[in-house]
Amino acid sequence: MSRQAGFTLLEILVVVSIIAILSTVVIVNLADEPGEARVARAKQDIASLVSALEMYKLDNIQYPSTQQGLEALTARPSGEPAAPNWKPYVQKLPPDPWGRPYQYLSPGQRGSFDVFSLGADGKIGGDGENADVGNW
Repeated sequence: MSRQAGFTLLEILVVVSIIAILSTVVIVNLADEPGEARVARAKQDIASLVSALEMYKLDNIQYPSTQQGLEALTARPSGEPAAPNWKPYVQKLPPDPWGRPYQYLSPGQRGSFDVFSLGADGKIGGDGENADVGNW
């Protein structure tokens, strides 16, 4: 029996997460304005949450519902859809750079799911630092 050499999806996701964390550190240290650094951090946090949601779907067939929310990544969700192969996908959910929880919609308005921050003003829409930051 021959076994093909290659990387598993989990290995690739781990590498992508490490690169995202390292790039966040570099961007935060090099950014001239705190607002730009916060937006960069939000983008990196969202990329990590998207990776965790993809792993969740691989294990449980579907993404968590909007009602189950991102909390389904840290604690076994109740309700539908069921998560028969659930395990912890992140240790804890980070707040966005402005101190609020990240938002989650499934199905999303812009894709299979939306993970986003409402920006500095905490309102939908906006420009600059007040703009929404998401996985779109």
